Amino acid sequence: MQLAILLFITWLWLGFLLGTIVLPVIALVDILKHNFTGSDKIIWVLIVLFLPFVGSILYFVIGSKQKTIE
Repeated sequence: MQLAILLFITWLWLGFLLGTIVLPVIALVDILKHNFTGSDKIIWVLIVLFLPFVGSILYFVIGSKQKTIE
């Protein structure tokens, strides 16, 4: 029973670590490819760098739908 709990916690921790590393990297790549208006690109990069997990989620929910330069 203790082994199952330890294994569950290990997988949970691994998923959390991958989410906090992979998600911001994907967000940063998408931000750099996206053509934002004004200084929006710099602002989103700073948000994702200073708040990696929350900033990435905010970017995918709000930022990826912002108007871009055509």
